[in-house]
Formats: sequence, C-alpha cells, structure tokens
Amino acid sequence: MPSSRDYPRALRVNEVLRQVVAEELERLADADERLRLVTVTSVDTSADLRSATVYLGTLDEDAAEALEERRTQVQRTVGRQVRMKRTPRLHFAADPATSAGRRVEEILRRLHEERE
Repeated sequence: MPSSRDYPRALRVNEVLRQVVAEELERLADADERLRLVTVTSVDTSADLRSATVYLGTLDEDAAEALEERRTQVQRTVGRQVRMKRTPRLHFAADPATSAGRRVEEILRRLHEERE
C-alpha cells in the first residue's frame, strides 16, 4: 500500500495537520501540564485520509493519557480549521527518529568516554 509520502497533496495535508495539531496542543498545555513538553514532529496520513498518526518528540505515559483524553477535542479543532471531506482520526505515537537519534548520541558519547 502506498504511503501518503508518495503524493504531493498528502505531504501538504500532513504539514497543515502538523501545524494545526501543534497549535492546539500548545493551547491545551496551558490548562493541562501533562502536555507542556509535547512537541509535534510530523504527521503521516493514510492514503484514504481517514486516519493520521501524529508523531511526537517524546511520549511519556502521562502525556499519552492526556492526549487520549483530548483526542476528540483536537480532532474537532482540525475539522473546524482544515477543509477536508473527512476529518482524520488521530493517533499519537512517539517519533521513532527521535528515539533513534538519542540512541546514536548515547553510543557516540560512550565511545568518546572510552577513548578518554
């Protein structure tokens, strides 16, 4: 199945969704401290635009709980601000690139310490 990254329109939709979700989460963080350190890194929509995975820089248990509690509210905001036939169902996940980057940094740090 082709990824949404294969289509220029999907890339634009992903970027618009990333901006809208990030702004809404920033607004919600004022009322819910569990969302204060949540950073939206990217969004990947399915080919049919019925669902979208919102990737976050970090996703601890408290933030995941808060996001699930606020998911429908964020989806409503997306529905109001983005003209789409359907508002995609949002899913939140930790960005695998961020965790991979942290692992690489840790390995490099250990190698550097071993050399000294």
